[in-house]
Amino acid sequence: MSGPFVSVYCIDTGAGSGRYNMEFDMRLMQSLSDGSFRREFGPGSCLWRFYSWMPAAVSLGRNQDPSEIDAGRCRADGVDIVVRPTGGRAVFHADELTYSFFAETAEPNEAIYRMVHEAIGRALERAGVVPDFCRTQPDFRKRYATAEAVTCFTASAKYELQVDGRKIVGSAQRRRGDVILQHGSMPLSARHRDIIRYVNAGEPGLIEAITGELERKTASLDEFTPAGYDELVRMIVGEAAGPGSAAMVLKPSDLSFLRPIEEPIPNLAP
Repeated sequence: MSGPFVSVYCIDTGAGSGRYNMEFDMRLMQSLSDGSFRREFGPGSCLWRFYSWMPAAVSLGRNQDPSEIDAGRCRADGVDIVVRPTGGRAVFHADELTYSFFAETAEPNEAIYRMVHEAIGRALERAGVVPDFCRTQPDFRKRYATAEAVTCFTASAKYELQVDGRKIVGSAQRRRGDVILQHGSMPLSARHRDIIRYVNAGEPGLIEAITGELERKTASLDEFTPAGYDELVRMIVGEAAGPGSAAMVLKPSDLSFLRPIEEPIPNLAP
């Protein structure tokens, strides 16, 4: 994993609300853009962040229409709705391990996408899971024009991780100059499929179509391994710096230099 990076850091920030989690990602990205991360940890450093969600949340891609999600039902169930800084489609975050990767690098987006997923794939193999890469790239412009594309997990991008052709890690990226953020979801159970409860029905048969796609095209880690959040984080940390290297684990106090972002991310279903 280390590749072009001199130092690899990891931090587990635990459970947080949808707005907290997305603002934390943006604060970290901002720290790379303004140079404060480099001053703190040196040039050529990258960071992995691990976290979960409490309460459960629906996150939308930053260009997604919020009306595709039933905000009233989310409020009734105590489910956050938050907008991600990255693209893609809606994800229901409940019982999952979420990761973020941050770096200042000229490496192409695709190279980072593959590099990050290779490290996660090695960790999953240690947990008894046998993932492989998706080898094709869908036409997302065409797919996003269809009603059933409201959810993220019904389609895999090139170099995303699958098991037996079913998506097990969903990731997205955002780049500002040389600064890149990549974050993604790893469902620990089938609860990610509960997103159908929060999709506005729209055209007849939409919910049934999405349900079928989620059942055919997605997987969760509990199908293949008893490893839970804590154990999986340890395994990814063990692989994050690559063979023969070790990542350095940070405490929250090590990130005390982070500043608030200028425009807080709204919670659409407080």
